[in-house]
Amino acid sequence: MTAQTTTRSAAPLPRDTILAGDCIEVMRSLPEASVDLVFADPPYNLQLKGTLHRPDNSRVDAVDDAWDQFASFAAYDEFTRAWLAEARRLLKPDGAIWVIGSYHNIFRVGAALQDAGFWVLNDVIWRKSNPMPNFRGKRLTNAHETMIWASRGEGARYTFNYEALKALNEGIQMRSDWVLPLCTGHERLKDAKGDKAHPTQKPEALLHRVLIGSTNPGDLVLDPFFGTGTTGAVARMLGRHFIGIEREAGYRELAEARISRVRPLGPEALEVTGSRRAAPRVPFGQLVERGLLRPGEVLVSPRGTAARLRADGSLISAEHRGSIHQVGAALEGAPSCNGWTYWHFRREGRLIPIDLLRQQIRAEMAAGGG
Repeated sequence: MTAQTTTRSAAPLPRDTILAGDCIEVMRSLPEASVDLVFADPPYNLQLKGTLHRPDNSRVDAVDDAWDQFASFAAYDEFTRAWLAEARRLLKPDGAIWVIGSYHNIFRVGAALQDAGFWVLNDVIWRKSNPMPNFRGKRLTNAHETMIWASRGEGARYTFNYEALKALNEGIQMRSDWVLPLCTGHERLKDAKGDKAHPTQKPEALLHRVLIGSTNPGDLVLDPFFGTGTTGAVARMLGRHFIGIEREAGYRELAEARISRVRPLGPEALEVTGSRRAAPRVPFGQLVERGLLRPGEVLVSPRGTAARLRADGSLISAEHRGSIHQVGAALEGAPSCNGWTYWHFRREGRLIPIDLLRQQIRAEMAAGGG
């Protein structure tokens, strides 16, 4: 990993590199459609006025750096539109972006995202389990930040490792509210004086969840506001590549040292639970064509309701006929039904879900490269 200053001239894609300079200028030097994901933690434009103190009169180390200060909302909006336009240019057609912010800026960023052509997939609330109290007692404790996850455009086939996130969450579908602590303890980087090296350093747990859920090993992640390198450190550990952009030399030095200490995980450790969405489609009728199920065979629901299989792969019950999904939904009085997990067939006195037959076909396809 190296730090270098970029120019507008064409150059090989600088993987696993921290680039020095203004994020917009540096992004303009990179080739279009070259990155899989953008994770952006832009300036929040906090508009802090005056010094904040705790009840014991100690000073709060708030975000008052020059890089977070803008002359007006209009100036901030112009900056936001410019870096978002470059981010969208750099994303591959099926790429996606995550942007994190607070109430000071996230609504303005969200509007600019949509205006730029991004398609919002989710807003995720990062609820801090250890937020800083509101010392003045004039507002609610600000205990969360908001992340917007968006694809490059409507209809993009963005990466979503649903099953992997479910596994991270003890087998329960991952929700859009994430309870994670602020970056503290040994993870918080310190400067030579022992103070926080960066006022808004994000916890690695947050980036771990983002990258596991929306990238695959070998993908390239761009972070245009690299700071002390949380995105790069987690990407390196998880077998992803990164490009970081950071204009502050002190932050770049800290990020380089931090990332150099990271040990990448081995290939086996990088494997995650596969996404069913990404698995090849197997029409139910193929099970009939191949003789895995026979026309006239009876399929049974979890409640014991029966339906008979027809030669074209449709089902017929006492009152309903249609696909495995349609008949299942009608029997349950539900708007939809996953027929693959709903229906079972009998073999040697046992009820077996038809989804096992689909998995058998998919395994054959994988083994044959088809």
